[in-house]
Amino acid sequence: MDDDVLRVDAVRTDYEGEGLSEAELAPTPWLQARRWVDDAIARSQVRDDVPEPAALSVATVDGSGRPNVRTVLMRFFDERGPGFVTSTDSTKGLELAGNPAIAASLTWPAMFRAIRFRGMAEPLGREELTDYFGSRPWGSRISAWASHQSQPISGREGLEEAYDRYAARWPDRGRADDVPVPDAWGGYRIRCDEVEFWGGRRNRLHDRLVFTRVGAGSLDEAAAWQVSRRQP
Repeated sequence: MDDDVLRVDAVRTDYEGEGLSEAELAPTPWLQARRWVDDAIARSQVRDDVPEPAALSVATVDGSGRPNVRTVLMRFFDERGPGFVTSTDSTKGLELAGNPAIAASLTWPAMFRAIRFRGMAEPLGREELTDYFGSRPWGSRISAWASHQSQPISGREGLEEAYDRYAARWPDRGRADDVPVPDAWGGYRIRCDEVEFWGGRRNRLHDRLVFTRVGAGSLDEAAAWQVSRRQP
């Protein structure tokens, strides 16, 4: 084999996680997910091995059925499902407009834990978005105007020029309404039909406990879900 080829299969780590048993599993996917998200946030505040506990990998498909995946930040999470914000004119926004099927995952390698969500994306309500937009730092609100997300640009200078132009238009006065919400700025919530909890264990005998939807109801309604175990 060429000496320049990276042998990633030679890098091996035996996972020292505690896994997840049926006896430990919460009665609903919301309670179990909230437990793990809270654990990740708490760890991020005392250790540096979980730098972005809400980093959410989001997968969509284009009109040809080819998948796309990228990482966003989970900005909403309640019994209705996880949510994130983006430009509706971005690649992910356009793909979700054509096909709302979506998959996402929260992964915490240092904790040997991951949560997978599968379902359909639903646009967030404008009132909810406006409230959240006003809570963002002023610079982040300005960048929402400066960046035409996913569109090509000739260089970084153009992006910084656009930022400066909008910053001058809407200076920071310390108010939530300093910067208006862009028309194309939006977000989505995942209405889940499957939630999987992965817990790493030694010898690759990982735990995979899956909540599958069997009826109507939120993530916190036990009757709407059936639990099964999958082999690692």
